[in-house]
Amino acid sequence: MADLAPEIKKLQKKYKDDPQKLQQEMMKLYAEHGANPMSGCLPIIVQIPVFIALYNVLMVTVELKNAPFILWITDLSSKDPYYILPILMGLSMIAQQWVTPSSDKNQKMIMYIMAVVFTFMFMNFPSGLVLYWLTNNILGLAQGYIINRSMGKYKKS
Repeated sequence: MADLAPEIKKLQKKYKDDPQKLQQEMMKLYAEHGANPMSGCLPIIVQIPVFIALYNVLMVTVELKNAPFILWITDLSSKDPYYILPILMGLSMIAQQWVTPSSDKNQKMIMYIMAVVFTFMFMNFPSGLVLYWLTNNILGLAQGYIINRSMGKYKKS
């Protein structure tokens, strides 16, 4: 998608008065290059049912109440008492933006704002849920690094 940004801008200038024609031309461009404009949203759509199910499990399962986990996390079904996990999760979301290519400055700024909003929102969620999201972000960071490295964005040492 980032590679198509210059061509999309040309189309936007050319068809600025005809939004329907602009959409048709953009769809042709996506089809020609095999790009999917929804590809950024698909992974999160798949995660939403897992997120909701995990939230429900953590809230209603009696066996998990006050069950110790590791270090400062003494209960996966209650919020992190020191807010370490939500802060790490927010930092991991910001770090993901560094490894994710984006040509649109507005989109990048919205993603940074979303990281801050999610951090504050997750402060009151069960620590097990925040741990799940943090783990997912770390795996996404690793994936982004590997993909960028294989595409030559980082120099191999």
